[in-house]
Amino acid sequence: MKKIGLLLLAVILISTLFVSGFQSKGDLEPNTVYEVYLDDEVIGRVKSKDSLEEYIDQKGEAYKKKLNADKIYAPNGLEIKKVITYDEKVDRVADIYQKISEKKPFTIKGYRLTIQNGKKKTRLYIDKKSVAKEALENTVKTFVGIEEYESYMEDTQTPVTTTGSYIDNIYINNNMTMSESYIPVTEKIYTDSKELSQYLLFGKNNNKKDYTVQVGDTISQVAFNNQISVNEFLISNPEFTSEKSLLFPGQTVVIGMTDPQIQVVSVVNQTSDVVNNYSTEERYDSSKLVGEDEVIQEGEDGLDRVKQELTYVNGDVISTEIQSREELKPAIKKIVVKGDKVIPSVGYGAWYWPVPSHYIISPMGYRVDPISGARSLHTGADIAESCGKPIWAANNGVVTEAAYRPDLGNGNYVTINHNNGYYTLYAHMSKYIVHVGQVVEKGQLIGYVGKTGRATGCHLHFEAWRNGAPRRGQVYNALLLY
Repeated sequence: MKKIGLLLLAVILISTLFVSGFQSKGDLEPNTVYEVYLDDEVIGRVKSKDSLEEYIDQKGEAYKKKLNADKIYAPNGLEIKKVITYDEKVDRVADIYQKISEKKPFTIKGYRLTIQNGKKKTRLYIDKKSVAKEALENTVKTFVGIEEYESYMEDTQTPVTTTGSYIDNIYINNNMTMSESYIPVTEKIYTDSKELSQYLLFGKNNNKKDYTVQVGDTISQVAFNNQISVNEFLISNPEFTSEKSLLFPGQTVVIGMTDPQIQVVSVVNQTSDVVNNYSTEERYDSSKLVGEDEVIQEGEDGLDRVKQELTYVNGDVISTEIQSREELKPAIKKIVVKGDKVIPSVGYGAWYWPVPSHYIISPMGYRVDPISGARSLHTGADIAESCGKPIWAANNGVVTEAAYRPDLGNGNYVTINHNNGYYTLYAHMSKYIVHVGQVVEKGQLIGYVGKTGRATGCHLHFEAWRNGAPRRGQVYNALLLY
């Protein structure tokens, strides 16, 4: 009886253990938990999604103050997925936060501005749309002018009746997109429009230095000596309104090399009275020796009213189209009788303007190349003139080059050796009509104005060289190109 009783007791105990300890999952209540993934990798499990997001925000107070943000968010690539399970085990929120922080930065909600500039693509991060809008507007104002921009936008420009200018159009010539984005707090995030404006003007390096004005300095001289354009000087020193503003010794100015991240285009109709410098007619007398000159009529400058359309990119003229020219006062040419017993191949006397127009749109100096965007020395002067207009030799000499060289950017061009130490070059011709070795006289037709080579519009690129280097004196002074 005792053995039977013990056996029955054992059976009862085993049955009880089976029922209480190994009952089926169907009899249990499932739990709702949240699995945390970072870039598709499981890093843990939390009981509440909200508690993790709130903890991330609370721990990001320092970033919120630094970036003036309302909330700190999880990193990009973080997913929190709802899971139904019988396993009640979860991780501490603080432990999950620590794992996340070791792998990727947290984010704030802001905007990504993408700027396409040729093949270059720039991505900028901004906390508010208004920052980008103000920065872009400030950059446009810098290149166009505050008053000019506001008059254009408010449609209050004064109509041109005699002389003056009128802006036809202003636009940014870049593909730009702005999209809302979660931005890693480790990225450069612009929260101030002025700081973003400086980047749009000067780029990442923001190369600026101070310069102390010396006795006799002018704005154009300071700009040239520091390899920047006058426009760049005025951008870096907005207290000066024009190239003619005065400097004083000891004054500190900023030398800034711009690296614009956008292309601000303005199309301007301009009507101006342009001095038409008198030409010199040389008459030869075979009874006189070379060098025996006699002035029989003094010259007098004329005046033309010229209407043209100018296209500016970031403050620099890249093309011009003369629409009309009205003669207000005719020029009276100077007539000189010269001996011509020998036709000289050596340049001498007054230099001759190479085209009818005397309007210089881009003088010699350092500038940002309008086509390549690289900083370089513009070794000559661009003179505005319509395609097909005549080009004349600036002085007597021998043609050393007459060719088409697209690799140099000159297109059709002619070079003349004046046998007095000077060479002159005439580029972007539609065609030339002289040949190498030909002796040409001052004022002789050598070709026609065009836009071949690296040219954005019709004009003559004129250079004067001496001793292997471009000159800003003598020839330029004689041609009023200095």
